[in-house]
Amino acid sequence: ISLCCFSAGCQSKPERKTEKKIPGGCETCEAVLEYGNRKLNAIDTLPDFNETGPKLEITGTIYKRDGKTPAKDVILYIYHTDQKGEYSPRGNDRGRHGYIRGWIKTGADGRYTFYTLVPAAYPGREAPAHIHPVIKEEGYEPYWVDEYLFDDDPILTQGERNNQPGRGGNGILKTTRRADGILTAKRDIILGLN
Repeated sequence: ISLCCFSAGCQSKPERKTEKKIPGGCETCEAVLEYGNRKLNAIDTLPDFNETGPKLEITGTIYKRDGKTPAKDVILYIYHTDQKGEYSPRGNDRGRHGYIRGWIKTGADGRYTFYTLVPAAYPGREAPAHIHPVIKEEGYEPYWVDEYLFDDDPILTQGERNNQPGRGGNGILKTTRRADGILTAKRDIILGLN
């Protein structure tokens, strides 16, 4: 076999590090790596921010598993629906998550900020409005943490609140309105929690 491979001109592939898998599955999480050549920062503005709708700023810190040490170089990928409750494509961004998506990479302080619009619930309003977050940390395959949900969303039932698994910590946001009209919320994430 080696002789056959050698004569055919094949080369051995470099050895890849094996990444640890987080239990619970993560359908479509590979999109966390679709940022291309972009230089990622701790702040991102999603493409919908200048459109019509309720403007939102979300900040927080991503911590290591101890819940105290800031986690550096963690990629946070977020995506959500447009103001019609759909994952609409636009331009060249024809990914399965639509055009409203962004990527953040934490610095040494573990902090992150992103700007977007409050998403609309899915058509039919069966599920509360939410923002999907995916984490990519060194040594681990990408994984979900609890969705960003909105405490004042009338569709967010007590049953749904009680059924949140707490992956990465509580994802239910309490928003406040700044003087400029932008809603703000804070959510810290603890890597590997639950």
